Amino acid sequence: MKRKKRFLDLLCVLPVVIYFLVMTYYPIANLLHTSFTDWNLLRSDYEYVGLENWEWLFFGNGRGQFLQTLMVTAVYTFGEVIATLAGGMALAHLFNRKTRLFRWMRSLLVLPKYISVSSIGVVFVWMMNDQYGLFNRLLTSAGLNPVRWLTSPDLAIWSVILVAVWRNIGYAMIIYLSAMQGISEDYYEAASLDGAGAFKRWRYITLPLLAPTTLFLFITSFLGAMNVFQTVDVMTEGGPYGMTQVIVYWIYELAFKDYRVDRAACASLVFFGILMIFTVLTMRWSKYKVNYDA
Repeated sequence: MKRKKRFLDLLCVLPVVIYFLVMTYYPIANLLHTSFTDWNLLRSDYEYVGLENWEWLFFGNGRGQFLQTLMVTAVYTFGEVIATLAGGMALAHLFNRKTRLFRWMRSLLVLPKYISVSSIGVVFVWMMNDQYGLFNRLLTSAGLNPVRWLTSPDLAIWSVILVAVWRNIGYAMIIYLSAMQGISEDYYEAASLDGAGAFKRWRYITLPLLAPTTLFLFITSFLGAMNVFQTVDVMTEGGPYGMTQVIVYWIYELAFKDYRVDRAACASLVFFGILMIFTVLTMRWSKYKVNYDA
């Protein structure tokens, strides 16, 4: 009887196991296989070259490009994640009102999340144009100098971050807002009776009880930001001078512009390993630092 139950349990999970084997683990194994070849899209055949591609990535000409794209990706990721989480929490406090007007305003803030990234990118490319963009028109009408939003090496990455934050901040606000409304008022009443002010109530009640929500948003926002591609592709194509060339866009260029699928496979595997290590470390840290009592 117990053996039959175990067999039925296996049958229940078998479709999921097959799905992950086919859609996740097989592509990873295929990438590993490709990384040991000289597969060029311009040729139909390939040969095994051992660790040649890995040497190119870590010790050859690819090392500088890899480190540069990794640095750009880190700046983009932490800029977007910090701004999205901090702005989402601030907006959640601001819009924590149960009135019809605030419901409409919350809906307007969440709406950009459901617009395609490519459409948003095209619109902001026009708005940030150096000559006829809306932003520079507003600046010049106010007597200020125009800004090179997407063509300045110093500003381009922050312009892309601005667009990403504008798209995602409403989603973070809604998640934080739902978590805030789930906190019992008894905590705040008890703290008020003990003489705690608004800041102390936020610091010692709201912030700790929002820790699971913050962890969820941090991990999902981090992984999404690390995998950014469409925004960069539409708005800057990695320019100017590679200052917005994030690692996923670099992998895309290796595979489909330089036709070096073998090198793109190496970079993809290293990038996958970085994401896995960061996620595992974050989950381990959360076991000791995140409070799940609400």
